[in-house]
Amino acid sequence: MRDRTLESELKFRVTGPSAHAKLRAALRKRSAHFAGRYREDNYRLNGPGKATRRTSLRLRVLDGGPKGILTAKGPATFVGGVKIREETETAVSDAHATLDLLLQLGFRVAWRYPKQRSMWELDTISITLDVLEFGWFVELEGPLEGLPDMARSLGFEPASAVRDSYSVMARKHLKSKGKVAAAGTLAAGAAVTVTPA
Repeated sequence: MRDRTLESELKFRVTGPSAHAKLRAALRKRSAHFAGRYREDNYRLNGPGKATRRTSLRLRVLDGGPKGILTAKGPATFVGGVKIREETETAVSDAHATLDLLLQLGFRVAWRYPKQRSMWELDTISITLDVLEFGWFVELEGPLEGLPDMARSLGFEPASAVRDSYSVMARKHLKSKGKVAAAGTLAAGAAVTVTPA
């Protein structure tokens, strides 16, 4: 599977498990479809040379593997608080072998972070409830024109959306904990854990 699209999203930080519970109840009331729950380990990769500096490359290992998703994302622009960027994804049948291959090609793991994700679908919008070591979040993804109204209908104001990606927030969090070296590489022995949702 290969997918190259323009991704449009709004991401909001919420207070914790009670905010997720309230949103789950609202989604059920509106007959949203529960699409599943999984854990992913995200490996943020830095590539060799200047050509890879404007694109972020991330390998997601799903539920411990072996399957995963390799994602490349371009620079973000913002329209009315909505983040838009080009995204190319491909499913990989063996994420660990893919990581080995990327390392042999000169990429390096800059940092790693786990995420617990529950996915819902309402109309044309994908709504995810995410738990990371550095916070609880709700992310809406779908057609640009539908995102602001959907966010407001769920109690979120698009202007207050988080602009940073999870990858950037993870790097800042790890750096504050002394787990990321100054150059951005994962410090030796650094491990990240997350409490299940």
